[in-house]
Order: sequence, then structure tokens, then C-alpha cells
Amino acid sequence: MAAETFTARVWALGDDIDTDIIMPTEYLALKSVEDMRPYAFSPLRPELAGQIRPGDVIVAGRNFGCGSSREQAPEVLKALGVRAVIAGSFARIFFRNAINNGLLLIECPGLRANVADGDEIAVEVGEAITCKGKTYPIAALSDNLLEIINAGGLVHAMRRRNGLE
Repeated sequence: MAAETFTARVWALGDDIDTDIIMPTEYLALKSVEDMRPYAFSPLRPELAGQIRPGDVIVAGRNFGCGSSREQAPEVLKALGVRAVIAGSFARIFFRNAINNGLLLIECPGLRANVADGDEIAVEVGEAITCKGKTYPIAALSDNLLEIINAGGLVHAMRRRNGLE
């Protein structure tokens, strides 16, 4: 089976982007993730949520998603239409929450230093990322993680597996 490929516009962030930056505490009381969308990244870049378009990717440095285990952080990224988050590394609890919500995460330590907002990248999932003529190899995700992502999250994957969807 051929690897999934896509191209996307980049939004570049730094190291240690914690869940309080992705989805600030003061907006967690809003009724829905849709209501929270405009406030994503507001402590760092208040305009960013309004600029992200479906299919865009976030490229960040090390330790993306550190901090609290708030599930709204990956949920709001999905609600914004973020296609994938590519980072040097991820906090483990964020990684699992994101996968469980069907958000594609890719570890690629060398990419962040070589991209800027608005750059276009080409991604071949489990193979490589290409940007500005340079190729960055990436590790393949396990079949069970890809099943969850492709189903749109853990609940959907289990429902499919059990013939309920």
C-alpha cells in the first residue's frame, strides 16, 4: 500500500509549546470546542487561530504539548482544521491524546530550524518531508496508530473494528 501524501502550508512555532498556550485555561468553560477555536494559541500569537486554514500544518520545536493533559488542546487543533503537527518531539500525554482524537503527529527534529510561516511542505507519511528542496526522513507510525488516525480517533476506530460504523 502506498504511503499517504499531502502538501500543506506551515505555521512555525518554537520549543515547549504547552497545552496552556494551545488552549488557554480561561476558555475551557466555553460550551464547545468550536467556541474555543478563536482562542487557540492566544497567549503566544492571538491572530494565529484566525489565520489557520483547513489542511495547514503546525511545525514546532521540541516538547510540543507539554504541561497539563488537557484533551481540549488536540481537539481545538482538529477543530481548526490542522492536518498535522510536526515537531522535534512531543510530550507523551499530548501525543496519546492527539492520536486518540485522530490528529496526525510526526516527529522530525531537523525541520523546524529550516521553515517559516507560509512555507509549503510535502509530506509522505511514514517516509519523508520535503521543504525547499531538502528531504527530511521521518519514522513510520505503527499500523494501530494509523488505524486510529485514519478513523478520526480512537472511538471511531473501535466502532469500525466492532462493525458499528
